[in-house]
Amino acid sequence: MTAPTATRPGAAPGGLSIWTAAHDADRRRPRSRQTELGASDTVCSRRAAYIVTGTARTDTHEGKAAILGTYIHAGLLEDVRREFGWQVERTVVGDNVRGHVDAVQLDEATAARLPKALRPKVPAEVCTVEDVKTKSLWKWDHVLRYGATKAELRQVYLYAAILRRHGFADVRGQKALARLGPIDVQRIRFRFVCRDDGSEYVQEFAFDELEASAALFWVDRVLEVEDPEELPRDHDGPGLAAVCDYCPWLTACWGQTGPGIPVQTLLVKDDDDRAQALADYVRGHEQESAGKKVKAFARAKLDQTKADTYGANTLSWSGGNPVKRPDEQAMVDLYEDAGVPVPMVPNLEEMVAFLKQEGIAVPMKDTGAKTARSINVRPART
Repeated sequence: MTAPTATRPGAAPGGLSIWTAAHDADRRRPRSRQTELGASDTVCSRRAAYIVTGTARTDTHEGKAAILGTYIHAGLLEDVRREFGWQVERTVVGDNVRGHVDAVQLDEATAARLPKALRPKVPAEVCTVEDVKTKSLWKWDHVLRYGATKAELRQVYLYAAILRRHGFADVRGQKALARLGPIDVQRIRFRFVCRDDGSEYVQEFAFDELEASAALFWVDRVLEVEDPEELPRDHDGPGLAAVCDYCPWLTACWGQTGPGIPVQTLLVKDDDDRAQALADYVRGHEQESAGKKVKAFARAKLDQTKADTYGANTLSWSGGNPVKRPDEQAMVDLYEDAGVPVPMVPNLEEMVAFLKQEGIAVPMKDTGAKTARSINVRPART
């Protein structure tokens, strides 16, 4: 049998990596090459402005997690198209923005106007726009507690607003859908899927005309500027916001500094900027201090509460275990039984090390103390 050849992490036989193919394919995807504003690009005002003004990209990023999310996303949507008959990855084009809707579920009356091959197996109660988001496990509690972000809401409201005004785009592969005209979207749905364990969480609500108008106004504001720097940065920058870490216009937006120096330092031009930053720091400290007091008071009230789900949150406890230490007298007895000289002044560290070296279990005794008990509060899972 031929023994396997060890390679360093990230290395691949013949100098090839599967990620080379993945990144090359990702760069050829329409989203990576587009020059028009898409609904999914409305995560940041300035980033959207870079797109509409045709500003060249200054940065490339590996984005492996995002690519894996794309694979999962595409697979799930293809399965629901085949099994449920939903309309997936459909193109919509508005007056100033376009996009690809993850899924549209048509009601019975609307579906009946389509050829049978395009009808859903089970019509929706009302026409619904759904967006599927994959998230990592470390973001999952945030998803359960807060749901979609402002940017995610804006994206899906743009899809819904375009469908309500224009319907599906008249492009190849969806001519029959385009003939339906405006779609009376009444419901918005987010379906979150955890990339790590497959957990699923659904957030849905009625379509809100005011939210849709706000999303369209956001786009209009971006289109009015001639220079992206006229618009604010909507996030705190690299190292503090993931959307900045992987932005294709990171350098154009934030500039560059020396190694180890945060680019946020470039925002400080004079003593007035320093005074404002210090004031912000103090304000943040005060908010943090007030939050800690609220948590400490709540923690004290819950001290005798058993772990369980109460309302919207699940309580659990960790710690509170007996504290043990090596039993000096028991170790002396072991030394004597083994005929090993006992140190005149017992040295716990040396005695423990000797017993471990000889494969003898170190005798322990309770100290009467316990480890600190920590409270854990997470969103209740329904």
